[in-house]
Amino acid sequence: MATKGREYEQLIYEEPVPKVARIVMNRPSRRNAQGITMTYELDDALRRACHDHHINVIILAGAGDHWNAGHDVSGEGPRNPPPDQVVGLWGDHGGQGWEGFYAREREIYLEITERWRNAPKPVIAEIQGSVISGGIMLTWMCDLIVCSEDARFRDATAAEMGIAGVEFWQHPYEMSVRQAKEWLMTGGWLSAQEAKQRGMVNDVVPREQLTARTLELAETIAARNPFTMKLVKQAMNFAQDQMGRKASVDFGFHLHQIGHMQAMLTSGLPIDIDSMPPAMRATIQKAIDARKAAPD
Repeated sequence: MATKGREYEQLIYEEPVPKVARIVMNRPSRRNAQGITMTYELDDALRRACHDHHINVIILAGAGDHWNAGHDVSGEGPRNPPPDQVVGLWGDHGGQGWEGFYAREREIYLEITERWRNAPKPVIAEIQGSVISGGIMLTWMCDLIVCSEDARFRDATAAEMGIAGVEFWQHPYEMSVRQAKEWLMTGGWLSAQEAKQRGMVNDVVPREQLTARTLELAETIAARNPFTMKLVKQAMNFAQDQMGRKASVDFGFHLHQIGHMQAMLTSGLPIDIDSMPPAMRATIQKAIDARKAAPD
């Protein structure tokens, strides 16, 4: 059950206008990188907005210059959620072999993002700056996307981590198959305008107009019949799933796990850090060293 009126450590929950909830990821010093704390605070905040009959539309925004830098790989904060926060039925996050890794990623990346995607109320992303890898998953769980002209998107998992895409593998449903292949294989940046041309983004506006434009869109939808909006979302999501989206996401998640296992077998780590940029490799190595030094 969501906590009504709860104060969050890494989020801001606000109601800027009637019928609209605005959830702001609030780790600007880390470019809103998403760790366990933020994941479960997002889950609580989304549930809170969905269960509030005064709220018709939800905005997901990010504080600072960048919307989301992906999964937090710093090693800081809890690695796994406390048992009382786990929302799925997969447990044993500390299981032997690959079981613990699989159960953990299924809970905190695949299943939780899928549930957010199917939240009954319309969710609008308000995006500025960079969105990288894990942040792409948060982007794709939203129904509508408004971004600033400086927004840019990148899934670096294939080019730099030895993995065939993020855990919520929705690439060919956000752009054409050939565009998705090129994007993953090169690891390049996708500009806001390119994302709009490919159909991944609804609107691109100057940075100074981003919040106002997103709020304007949210107010327009919030004024409609809320039950009808829920039915529209359910119908569109169902149509996409009939095109194979859910099966593709599940298959992509398992290929993601194979990528992890291949890296583990060849290097002893679940990702190929040798392909990473020096700064990212140093961050990963620091987290690994800290974990090895930590008492059992």
